[in-house]
Amino acid sequence: MPKTLGIIPARGGSKGVPNKNARPLCGKPLLQYTIEAAQVAQRLDHVILSTDSAEIAAIGHECGVDMPFMRPADLAQDDTPMLPVIQHAVSSLEALGEVYDLICLLQPTSPLRDAPMIDGCIQLLLERQADSVFTVLPVPFEHNPHWVYFANDEGYLKISTGIRAPIPRRQLLPPAYHREGSVYVSTRAVVMEHNSLYGDRIIGYPVDPTRSVNIDTLEDWALAEQLICGSKPKP
Repeated sequence: MPKTLGIIPARGGSKGVPNKNARPLCGKPLLQYTIEAAQVAQRLDHVILSTDSAEIAAIGHECGVDMPFMRPADLAQDDTPMLPVIQHAVSSLEALGEVYDLICLLQPTSPLRDAPMIDGCIQLLLERQADSVFTVLPVPFEHNPHWVYFANDEGYLKISTGIRAPIPRRQLLPPAYHREGSVYVSTRAVVMEHNSLYGDRIIGYPVDPTRSVNIDTLEDWALAEQLICGSKPKP
């Protein structure tokens, strides 16, 4: 059975919601939700926390998650892409003799994600022999790419798919999806050899839109509070 590494990236800085990874959400730090889901998942062989923050490291220690290194400051900036953060974690573990076949990215901003969702994404990747699997939500039909237009340099609108005329009826539109953000699973080769989190063979794992939140703003935080502890969103 392929070995899977779970990586939880949680840097200290945050602008939309200050210090959000350590901020209490319904009685416990936001980060703790992701750690607990990862610890229950059956298909993760090892789970690590990648952080530059002593405060977040302390939360991780209290929750019992492994933290074999501190993330360098240059990989914890506002504009730092996720790929080099993941590659740093994988390389650091491989330097210690730990090699994994699959890499599972679990961002703390998705507190509603659960262990069956993690295991389901890993199982789907193995069954389909995909390069990557990530959680997805359906795109509303009015935003389907076959009905979305881009303006060219002259200001003329062109359908985003490149077709000349829009599909006439909603019932004929092909399903469209967007990334949901809770779980990303990729093969090691895709991440480390092809410098990607996705690869060519990508499979989506649909999740329930009513049980999904990705916290980036204070409005997202209020929604998470409503969904998790039943409080009403703040106006």
